Amino acid sequence: MQADKFYYDNKIVRDFAIATLVWGIIGMTVGLLAASQLFSPAMNLGNQYTTFGRIRPLHTNAVIFAFVGNAIFMSVYYSIQRLLKARMFSDVLSKIHFWGWQLIIVSAVITLPLGFTSSHEYAELEWPIDIAITVIWVVFGVNMFGTIIKRRERHLYVAIWFYIATFVTVAVLHIVNSFQLPVSLFKSYYLYAGVQDALVQWWYGHNAVAFFLTTPYLGMMYYFLPKMANRPVYSYRLSILHFWALIFIYIWAGPHHLLYTSLPGWAQSLGVAFSIMLIAPSWGGMINGLLTLRGAWDKVRDDVTLKFMVVALTAYGMATFEGPMLSLKGVNAIAHFTDWIVAHVHVGALGWNGFLTFGIMYWLVPRIYKTNLYSKKLASFHFWTGTLGILFYAIPLYWAGFTQGLMWKEFTPEGLLKYSNFLETVTRILPMYVMRAIGGVLYLAGVIVMAYNLIKTAKQGKLVSNEYAEALPLPALPEESKREFWHRRLERKPMTLLVASLIVIAIGGMVEMLPTFFIKTNVPTIASVKPYSPLELQGRDLYIREGCVNCHSQTVRPFRSETERYGEYSKAGEFVYDHPFLWGSKRTGPDLHREGGKYSNAWHYNHMMDPRTMSPGSVMPNYDWLLDQKLDTTTTATKIRAMQKLGVPYPKGYDAIANQDLMKQAEQIAENLAADKIKVKADKEIIAIIAYLQRLGIDIKNKQ
Repeated sequence: MQADKFYYDNKIVRDFAIATLVWGIIGMTVGLLAASQLFSPAMNLGNQYTTFGRIRPLHTNAVIFAFVGNAIFMSVYYSIQRLLKARMFSDVLSKIHFWGWQLIIVSAVITLPLGFTSSHEYAELEWPIDIAITVIWVVFGVNMFGTIIKRRERHLYVAIWFYIATFVTVAVLHIVNSFQLPVSLFKSYYLYAGVQDALVQWWYGHNAVAFFLTTPYLGMMYYFLPKMANRPVYSYRLSILHFWALIFIYIWAGPHHLLYTSLPGWAQSLGVAFSIMLIAPSWGGMINGLLTLRGAWDKVRDDVTLKFMVVALTAYGMATFEGPMLSLKGVNAIAHFTDWIVAHVHVGALGWNGFLTFGIMYWLVPRIYKTNLYSKKLASFHFWTGTLGILFYAIPLYWAGFTQGLMWKEFTPEGLLKYSNFLETVTRILPMYVMRAIGGVLYLAGVIVMAYNLIKTAKQGKLVSNEYAEALPLPALPEESKREFWHRRLERKPMTLLVASLIVIAIGGMVEMLPTFFIKTNVPTIASVKPYSPLELQGRDLYIREGCVNCHSQTVRPFRSETERYGEYSKAGEFVYDHPFLWGSKRTGPDLHREGGKYSNAWHYNHMMDPRTMSPGSVMPNYDWLLDQKLDTTTTATKIRAMQKLGVPYPKGYDAIANQDLMKQAEQIAENLAADKIKVKADKEIIAIIAYLQRLGIDIKNKQ
């Protein structure tokens, strides 16, 4: 049989590699700015577009979807062609995928600082961009499956299983979490509310980590690590067990982000149980990777690319052990909302995703340019600088997290909160924040050195845009033996594998979400809880625009330490009109769910103008523009109609008179401020923010 002659497309690999470098440096620089803002409010730069609340989601989106996303596509486009012995299905689709993804990232860079956000963590981009993501993801899927169909290799290697599972699961996660009702071009409300919205978001949020930051990287590990070490994967059977167990168990674990909230207890328990089980497949993958290097440790000592891979696998093992431990209720009671979680996340992000990407790029770029790496010494410098960066980043944050968790819960011998002023727990950990920023500087410096090294590598070589290859055509399907292992037959059938993966990942989500949505006793209503007034609704949208949820939670957990500090613990029925929910995931500032009536309108006015006048030592940025900017009331009627469609019981025809009620309430607040010698017009944004803050939690207070 005569071999087919064809060419691998290295140009698309090069393009994604460049994008990985560029967006990595940008995303990490923004992250360093955000880290600096937590100990130096001046780093908010004195304008509304660069506050922590607005750039923190820019940082997370840039490093997850721009840096990691482009690294995934770079690696998939390189490895899948060689595993399948076929050029990508369509060069045109490859280009559409590349440029479409970059435009999506640019749209995030523009819209997030402008305050256009849905507030869902890792899914902040508004509905037009969500649609664009869906289209480009389908383009990627068509290109990948088109390549699989025209392959010249019968069996699908383990890396491709992970790529397939990534494609189908991310598609399901993105679509389900993006059910929104558009209000305007860049404003929407989620169809879900309160507890249901929280469950969907953290089903998405946890599994975005699972199926965007983990499964594709495991596929990359299974391809590139054996290539680097020039050794076969340690255990093929372990890879099968690893794959199916991981994608089945991972999807159940999302509720562990919502322990001790008003999510039904049975859903929380399911999240804990499956989180603990997740240790086994996660460590199975790590062990399979590390044992692939068995007998090659001399090579690891001399080859910097393998050093990056070893640290990446070690970080993966640490993060996937710590995650289940943090899901234990006793540990979660201390750790949740603290910097302990931030440290945990960054061990995975900086160690697993970052170092695996760096190792692959150091190995891959010289090969597509047919040259040697420009400087092994610079690569080694990057390795040690990056490793120190991770340590300087994570260790102080673990210390900060332990400090926060213990200080929040400490009582005096008389039974009173020892640190009743929340700010005391913030100022105590500021030195740790400084150390974290130093770690970020070291890590970013290593990436910049890598960029220089790879640019010099490219200049001394020449890109082989179309790399020549030969392979025999796909042979006829052999008659299957009854004794053949079942998985060998499944590997020949990509569409069957796709459907099987879809079924496996759908089970957990359906079991957890359907009862929460359709059994009313899971979310009991409270008669005293009423919809937000038009002014409060506008204020809530301003709160979302400014990213306040990035520092303030809105759920009081049922601990004495929290009820003493904040008030009555939160009930599921209190959130039935919250589109979206705003429970948050980090307390840099205190919880706000019982904020209503706690302080005067004048206090809130001064606090937003300059937080340090009311809370000396605060790291919160000024929000003085709210005092000058006019509230846009042209959207009020549209927002009321949207809420009515979502089931919020505003009276019929209320949209026509909503602005009358809005101005009446606004004038009352302005008059109250005037009594405290604060002159502000009733049509300013600060009035709406004050109205919203004063509403928080008062329905339950009024009932009592």
